[in-house]
Amino acid sequence: MSTATRPSIDEVWDWLAQIPDPEIPVISLVDLGIIRDVQWQGDTLIVTVTPTYSGCPATSVINFEIERELRERGIESLELKRQLSPAWTTDWISAEGREKLRGYGIAPPVDGTAADGALQGRIDRLAGRSRLVVECPRCGSENTERVSQFGSTPCKASYRCKDCLEPFDYFKCI
Repeated sequence: MSTATRPSIDEVWDWLAQIPDPEIPVISLVDLGIIRDVQWQGDTLIVTVTPTYSGCPATSVINFEIERELRERGIESLELKRQLSPAWTTDWISAEGREKLRGYGIAPPVDGTAADGALQGRIDRLAGRSRLVVECPRCGSENTERVSQFGSTPCKASYRCKDCLEPFDYFKCI
């Protein structure tokens, strides 16, 4: 592909923003924050991807979908680069992505609770212990409780709202 006919970096980012996460199809790979960089090196398009965690079972599907989408758009020379450092964090989920999660019924990560360990998000003090306040994505109540540290995928925990009584997933902070 010649320099004159190849797509711009912005156009490639737009294409990547159309690829849904295979485990949470309402959010794109770009909104999830795992696409770290896109650049041309000569005639080769380099896409840098940071998995949500090293054991994520969706990584191979994600790479397949990126390659499929870009090849369908005419990209012939493509390299997917896996970048593990810095490690992905839920802070990389876009604001739009967080709203998409909420609309889908998944509570997005509480701000400031990601991998740096600094709990700047909202916490309650209950009997001398800290409890993360996770807002119900359905009714907005803060009267929720964790049912299980393990949810429908490894990156989510199971919660229940004590007001509307609905169960929901919380996207765990990583």
